[in-house]
Amino acid sequence: MASHRRPKQPSRARVTVLTTAAAAAVAISAQAANAAPSEKPSKDEVKAKVDKLYEQAEQATEKYNGAKEKQEKLQKEISTIQDDVARGQEELNELRDSIGLAAAAQYRSGTIDSSLQLFLSSNPDDYLDKASTADQLSAQQVEALKKIQEKQRELAQERAEASDKLKDLAATRTELGKKKKEVQSKLAEAQKLLNSLTAAEKAAIAAEDARASRSASSRVDLGNSTPASSRAAAAFSAAQSKIGSPYVYGASGPSSFDCSGLTSWAYAQAGVSIPRTSQAQANAGTRIYSQSDLQVGDLVIFYSDQHHVGFYAGNGQVLHAPRTGTVVRYESINNMPFQFGVRI
Repeated sequence: MASHRRPKQPSRARVTVLTTAAAAAVAISAQAANAAPSEKPSKDEVKAKVDKLYEQAEQATEKYNGAKEKQEKLQKEISTIQDDVARGQEELNELRDSIGLAAAAQYRSGTIDSSLQLFLSSNPDDYLDKASTADQLSAQQVEALKKIQEKQRELAQERAEASDKLKDLAATRTELGKKKKEVQSKLAEAQKLLNSLTAAEKAAIAAEDARASRSASSRVDLGNSTPASSRAAAAFSAAQSKIGSPYVYGASGPSSFDCSGLTSWAYAQAGVSIPRTSQAQANAGTRIYSQSDLQVGDLVIFYSDQHHVGFYAGNGQVLHAPRTGTVVRYESINNMPFQFGVRI
């Protein structure tokens, strides 16, 4: 016979817990329903973030340029050392060959002695250290051995130097790769932000940049400032010929530039070699701390870490390659934190 027991009723405490939990769930749902969705950043906020990323990319670019310049310098130095080693080995072989011929002549005549055997030794230093043996050598033989010893020491030193520079080159290449990735990462992040904008917002930003470049390229009053020197004038004129050329990180002309690429290229057109990076260019001449003392063609260094450089153009203007997405153009010197000028 089936049981018809009365179901067990929940305790008062259990009812209270369930009621409280249900009330909390309802409250949370209500809050979620009434909460305003997270606001999308405005066009101006996105542009500010993008500009900051471009600045960080330029900082990394100058470090990239420095590593690249060091790599090229090391490669030239290593090549020179290796050429010297090759020539030195040839000279050493010739010295040994000449001694070998003398030994062969004595051997054929049956007069070869222990002192001449030393010429054929792979380590004449040990032999020379023995005074009794050195006494048996003629002055000519001693001189020949000294030349061999000196050449061996030179080659050992040059090989050691080449080895050190090769290690430095490997480390520099690693640094170069890291800086390149850092630049690319910042640019990709900036592009991702720009892609989050609507087509109209992106068009508005592009139009702003285009207007800035046009107005800064063709409607700038440079006054009648005097060039710092004839070569500074020639360098500035070369830079002016590149107005409108795009900014490309790591580029040093002739069709695209980054900031220090423009200044180093322009001075090269004037027959003056200056360092590749903005930080190195900051130490390439006489520093000028007052803007009122600047003259056309002086370099102008910006930011506390000296990661940006341009030309003083006169009347409070600079000519420079600003950043990714822009072109070589004029701009007010007050648009960036001025540090000092450099007169080459």
